[in-house]
Amino acid sequence: MTELETMQRAKTYIDKLANGVDPLTDLPVRDDDVINNVRISRCLFYVSGVLGRLIQNNGVEKAPKKKKQAFRLTDGQLARFRFSDEPIPISEITRRFNELDKTEDHTQLKHTVLTKWLIGIGALREITRGNGTTRKDPTEQGRALGILTEQRTSQNQTYTVVLYNRQAQQFLVDHLPAILEEATPQKADVPAAPLTPDTPVPILTKAEENQMIDLYLSKTPLADIAAAMRLSENGVKLALKKLGF
Repeated sequence: MTELETMQRAKTYIDKLANGVDPLTDLPVRDDDVINNVRISRCLFYVSGVLGRLIQNNGVEKAPKKKKQAFRLTDGQLARFRFSDEPIPISEITRRFNELDKTEDHTQLKHTVLTKWLIGIGALREITRGNGTTRKDPTEQGRALGILTEQRTSQNQTYTVVLYNRQAQQFLVDHLPAILEEATPQKADVPAAPLTPDTPVPILTKAEENQMIDLYLSKTPLADIAAAMRLSENGVKLALKKLGF
């Protein structure tokens, strides 16, 4: 028997025990059996969840993915920005910002964050082409900041590129903290509806109770449990409290 098959058999036994069933006879155990103790059942469901994740990953335990933090640069890092005496496009400016921070748990800066901010302050504007697509173009204010355009030809086609001279590069470096702060979404602090003595406790089947316990012990977010069980978040809280959590 392979290691994976052993895990699968172990999970089958544990699932039956967690549901109050003797895994050798497939008969329900007595109500006063230790297996039916809510604390024991809770631990069994937790172990079952761990084994389930291992089985899905072919027996290899994977470390949970760490959520990356928003892109940030310190004053010291910004001081090392490589300015170009020749005008360069916003994509190159963005690349030079990103090369200042090699931290793997940080997200990369996107050039759209910069252009969106420049549009917001009136330095850039969006122009719609005849084919329905849009392009960025500096306004009079933007040109005063050092944003310019240049005509280029490639494969017998002429196109316009927006470039940033050293003055415009310095402007973006000076304002990058404010740009990043504005681009960071602010999480709304919405209080949950209070629990009251009149809040009804959901009536669940044994299978639904087991599903909820499994989700909870797998550290599933409350909102996701509520969605999966088709209950309100308060309903999930009350049901879990009733089950001994």
